[in-house]
Amino acid sequence: MYKILIVEDETNIAELLAEHLKKWGFAVDLVSDFSDVEGQFLASKPDLVLLDISLPFYNGYYWCDRIRKISNVPIVFLSSHAENMDIIMAMNMGGDDYITKPFSLDVATAKIQAMLRRTYRLHSEPQTLAAGEVVLNLNDATICYKGAKVELSKNEFKIMQTLLENKNQVVTREQLMKRLWDSDSFIDDNTLTVNVKRLRRRLEEAGIYDLIATKKGMGYIIHD
Repeated sequence: MYKILIVEDETNIAELLAEHLKKWGFAVDLVSDFSDVEGQFLASKPDLVLLDISLPFYNGYYWCDRIRKISNVPIVFLSSHAENMDIIMAMNMGGDDYITKPFSLDVATAKIQAMLRRTYRLHSEPQTLAAGEVVLNLNDATICYKGAKVELSKNEFKIMQTLLENKNQVVTREQLMKRLWDSDSFIDDNTLTVNVKRLRRRLEEAGIYDLIATKKGMGYIIHD
């Protein structure tokens, strides 16, 4: 049974969503102390977080950043703001999807189920992907190289996984954006560039340089 942590200060929305998710077989925790969302996250140990942007004390962007420092759990933002810049900000802070209020409970549930399916893959699938001595562990989203090990954020992991699954082939920017956000919402092209730069810096922490090559006007490639 998957557990969902709902971080929503509008009680009626939080309770309606919680009851609906429980009917679909999910365990649900509701944050009650919005001054310590991180503490309640650690206590809950959820499989997915639903995170409102407008919250008391600190906004959802702040808490997303805090959670991302300690976990790769998928985070789905909830917000009444539908402007492109709000969506871009949410993705750049480490969010995995964005649901605009008001929303259908059934549509929200379908998005949550899809996110969980993509995130927690069946154990029968390969547990690692590799290019030379660079190994991506699919179970804990880490990169290992010559004894060094670094943790990847959710988006960094998805980029690395997609490139390794298509090793020696160019992966277009459109393919990567679809894999990362799987949404018809407009995503600024620069958002992907920022995520790739972050991944490259993370790889350099493990001593991995020039693994991801840019094919100008096309996309990216990893050679074996």
